[in-house]
Amino acid sequence: MWVRSLMTYRLSFVLTTLSSAAGSFLDYVAILIMFAHVEALGGFSVAEVALLYGTTSVSLGLAELLLGNLSGLGRRIRDGTLDALLVRPAPLFAQLAADRFQLRRIGRIGQGLGVLVWAATRLDLDWSVGRVLLLVMTVVAGAAIFCGIYTAGGAFQFVAQDAAEVQSSFTYGGNTLLQYPPTIFAQDLVRGVTFVVPLAFVNWLPTLRLLGRDDPLGLPGWVDFMSPVVAAVVCGIGALLWRAAVRSYRSTGS
Repeated sequence: MWVRSLMTYRLSFVLTTLSSAAGSFLDYVAILIMFAHVEALGGFSVAEVALLYGTTSVSLGLAELLLGNLSGLGRRIRDGTLDALLVRPAPLFAQLAADRFQLRRIGRIGQGLGVLVWAATRLDLDWSVGRVLLLVMTVVAGAAIFCGIYTAGGAFQFVAQDAAEVQSSFTYGGNTLLQYPPTIFAQDLVRGVTFVVPLAFVNWLPTLRLLGRDDPLGLPGWVDFMSPVVAAVVCGIGALLWRAAVRSYRSTGS
């Protein structure tokens, strides 16, 4: 229904999609400005940083397209409109994900994909079947990890209704963090996003394997392939938190 509504004004849809892509591209412009003054950033070339940027941007874009509307859950709890969704014969999670579905978010996906393709063509890598599969796995597993974080953030909003910015700090903030090489950050931060909030599995660890670089934490090589497992765990935790939050909900003001 929402897609049909958007397609009623196609020029408006195209313009908003392009503006979304342009807004996202400004992050990459900032990276390009840095490389206008340096040849490498933390030992990474512009093409290698572009690979990091492209993978996390596409992953976040997919998660945002599917579950980005969960960030508005707190508002529904405060104004009481969530109760209307609870009495409908459809899963609450699916209703919230589909509510006011914003197809224009494909602008972020397309822009990130463009940077990713450019990086792949500029890198001096042998793109074997294994490397291509690892790259696809990285993007898909990264999207699943972000989806799990969106779900956990939605569950948290049942407790703290004004928590949308807390959720954004892990999604959009995590995306910004992952656009840059792990070598420019303190090891304590890298450990935190590896073992506490496992954002490093979105793209850092598998991308280091793609580039043939060493892990700054010195983890075993098999850890680089654990993104699907981590994604399953994060999504599982998010689902459990969501289930507990919905069960504890007692209408507006609870």
